[in-house]
Amino acid sequence: MLKPTRTAAGWRTYGPEQMMRARGIVELRTLGLSLVEVARALDGDALVLARAVTAHEAVLEARMHQLRETVHRIRTLREELDRGAMSVASALTNMRQAGDPISVAIDLPWPWGGERFELREICRLTHIVGPLGSGKTRLARRLADAIKGASFVGLERLSDGAAAAKERLTSDPQLELRVRHALAAIASVGGNTSEALVALLTALETEGPAAQVIDMLEDGLDAPTQEALICFLRRRRPSARPLLFLTRSSYILDVDAVGPDEAIILCPANHNPPMLVAPFRGAPGYETLTMCLATPDVRARTEGIIATRRGG
Repeated sequence: MLKPTRTAAGWRTYGPEQMMRARGIVELRTLGLSLVEVARALDGDALVLARAVTAHEAVLEARMHQLRETVHRIRTLREELDRGAMSVASALTNMRQAGDPISVAIDLPWPWGGERFELREICRLTHIVGPLGSGKTRLARRLADAIKGASFVGLERLSDGAAAAKERLTSDPQLELRVRHALAAIASVGGNTSEALVALLTALETEGPAAQVIDMLEDGLDAPTQEALICFLRRRRPSARPLLFLTRSSYILDVDAVGPDEAIILCPANHNPPMLVAPFRGAPGYETLTMCLATPDVRARTEGIIATRRGG
């Protein structure tokens, strides 16, 4: 991001302009922006900077909320101990059980050979990625079945979901209010309202499931809305239920923007067992992962292509 000039002897020199740019890089990095976001912001992309700062603000607010919840739990523990209402062991057990993360272990379905797959901790956002025919949808459905209290949100939301969503919103004023607030939040960072977005948010804002597994999160959404949607999901409160979703959009899964409370599952094309991929170059599976992702306009070229198994 810094391009120095050269002396006649070939030495690099950094003038006032480069030093100002370096200061900007440092300041933006201290705010938590990725190098990709910093480069785009310094090159004049104000929208990227606005979205990145908004998302980072949400992360900080989420951490503050999490700290407040921890302080509340500590105070509750102290009060219980002061009253002699329970032993130290019992109090710590109750706290640990209340804060235990959701985990899951499954035997992989076809096209795998029944290998064991485990998620010791399900993050707030889990991206499930893989090429066509890799089995990622089967994996997602299996996870939805295995996670206690989870629900699966399929692509039927795009065909008959609009009418069903409208009916549900009409009959449930509280759900309608939550969806309206979500639409406003997404619109505030550049998203566009559509039937597909309303149907998706109706499912996401429905109370009850302990976790949700969503088939192709970006389907039916244009590029600005995809960027706004993932920003909105990252801004949810820390206690919000975990979301696991399939995606092949580089706007939904911008690897450089993945936070510490997110995970990436890659389903390889050769039907090796799914693997967790760390979001940095050189990590096992990283290059394969990035080859599965594309911008919305490129993804539109494969719209409707279905991989099938011969004979059923």
